[in-house]
Amino acid sequence: MSDIHISVQEKEFDQNAVYQWLSAQYSVGAVAIFVGKVRDLNLGDDISSLYLEHYPAMTEKALQEIVSEAKQRWDIQRVAVIHRVGLLHTGDEIVLVGVASAHRGDAYQSNEFIMDYLKSKAPFWKKEQTNRGERWIEARDSDQIALEKW
Repeated sequence: MSDIHISVQEKEFDQNAVYQWLSAQYSVGAVAIFVGKVRDLNLGDDISSLYLEHYPAMTEKALQEIVSEAKQRWDIQRVAVIHRVGLLHTGDEIVLVGVASAHRGDAYQSNEFIMDYLKSKAPFWKKEQTNRGERWIEARDSDQIALEKW
């Protein structure tokens, strides 16, 4: 069984099932899971929905490269990255990044690294439905700045 699970999907994900898979090995001493959700407010506007598009071959390759880099930098045993696409509404879960390792430092740091790189390097395009109409989301300076610490 592979120690990496990457999925880009429309359907909801089961956080508990991901946790069970991540922590199934006895050598796992720490599991860090991050879940991102659709906010109801962005850039001062009310948000009712978010539409995510991607190019499958590019997206999955980028996610695999990000996870491979994390596995080279930290002693991690299993990694799960699940990113939803399609139409999502306020409160829906968008992304899950989970990392299992023997120690919490590796789990925390690699999880944050994967999420920072995913936000900046994975080819997803997001369009928000706001109280002012539709708009495509531009890359944020804060996401680029987050990469600088790595």
